[in-house]
Amino acid sequence: MAMAFSLQFKNPISTFSCSNLYNGTRTQPFKFLCTSSPQSDSSNSKEEAIQDSSGENDKEYVILVEKYRNGTLKRYVIDNDSEMKMFLEEHVPTTSRSQDLDISGMELSWLPKVIKDFLLPSGFPDTVSDDYLDYMLLQFPTNVTGWICHTLVTSSLLKAFGVGSFSGTSAAASAAASAAAIRWVSKDGIGALGRFFIGGRFGNLFDDDPKQWRMYADFIGSAGSIFDLCTPLYPSYFLPLASLGNLAKAVARGLKDPSFRVIQNHFAIAGNLGDVAAKEEVWEVAAELLGLSLGILALDTPSISKSYPTLALTWLSVRILHLWFRYQSLSVLQFNTINLKRARILVNSHVLHCTVPGISECNRMESILLWERFLRPQIIFEISLEEMINGGKYRSTQIKQLLHMYKEEKYFLVVNQQMPTDFQVFVSFKEGATSLSVFRCVWQTYWLYQNWGWSDNIFDRLEQSLVELRDRFPDLLQQLTDAGWDTNNLSLKVPKEMSINELS
Repeated sequence: MAMAFSLQFKNPISTFSCSNLYNGTRTQPFKFLCTSSPQSDSSNSKEEAIQDSSGENDKEYVILVEKYRNGTLKRYVIDNDSEMKMFLEEHVPTTSRSQDLDISGMELSWLPKVIKDFLLPSGFPDTVSDDYLDYMLLQFPTNVTGWICHTLVTSSLLKAFGVGSFSGTSAAASAAASAAAIRWVSKDGIGALGRFFIGGRFGNLFDDDPKQWRMYADFIGSAGSIFDLCTPLYPSYFLPLASLGNLAKAVARGLKDPSFRVIQNHFAIAGNLGDVAAKEEVWEVAAELLGLSLGILALDTPSISKSYPTLALTWLSVRILHLWFRYQSLSVLQFNTINLKRARILVNSHVLHCTVPGISECNRMESILLWERFLRPQIIFEISLEEMINGGKYRSTQIKQLLHMYKEEKYFLVVNQQMPTDFQVFVSFKEGATSLSVFRCVWQTYWLYQNWGWSDNIFDRLEQSLVELRDRFPDLLQQLTDAGWDTNNLSLKVPKEMSINELS
């Protein structure tokens, strides 16, 4: 006996009228498998979540599904009244207590998503080698024991400087020595929190723009040094000032180390990363010894050692010189990979002049300090189709036209018509989108930006931009290859928080 399953959607988001029925996937009515695990939410499982169960509502169609990273689904449905509705289906994760926690399986479905995203690289386990997790699990207790030893040794160093002693002191003096060691180590611990936060929260940013993050690391490190410089002025606040200084410098280190590893990898064109890193250490130690020697000579100068304003002014002058050298060193880097900033430069040149700049010229034109969000035209990724539709106030026939227009692309792109004074586009990616899809949407954005005034019909502009894209984009790739750019490994990441599954 066939049973009819009904689904009660928890949060209907909004509805709007459609005059024509879109020929999508038929639903009669829905059955939602709310207990599926995040790993099983593929395109096939989504389609299986909508099954025929009766002859009722035989003219309801799901035209597409937006899948969010937390497992939530937003379905866009056209019903038998020619009305489009959007329904939010909340994902209910399930875990089995008897599940075998086999680390070698690399799935880690038992681990909460927030912790998994914080501790593991983006896209784990597909983006790392099979031995990554085993190494990290053994590296963790290795580091714990190392820092225990560091704490004990710090106490011995302080006692060597006269803060307490192992013998011949009262209990109060020994307690004071231990307290001093604890405060000193706590200063380091507060600083370590900065590295912990940076690595967990922003770990996926360094591959895209190592120049920018290496420069920002020096700015933040300079701010940390200012706290240290202020400790003689406020000796009673030594611990909080020193802790803030350590925190800022630890954040700087958390930005510096990953970004510089990307730069080192850029240097090692023969697969000789270890050799490059070792020789870089030689250069750094030589610079450290010379810098320490010059610093000691400066401290021996009476005008500096006896005058705090002179010391502070000298530090400020040398620090500004340091930042200038850092900027110059990053400016000479010539990456042949294409990130979003360089993609903008290359695409803009190709749209306007049908040529692309070479590697050296493009890297010189790249802005190291400017954030992506401040570049124009502005591209906003991961926008819900609902926002695209409401922002453009599209009619039902136009929505159908929009879906048809992008059937050959792995993304949707519309211009935000609510910002007439500032050109802004919204982009959402379909399942299966790649870095090349990001590159294509950037090209389309710049064509629209440069040719926005030729027609009053927004859909004419979008359609013409797609025609130009399909006609001219192969020429762009060919020119990039001829100029030496690496078009096989684009540093253009597809956002993973949301994807669209088109059901046609």
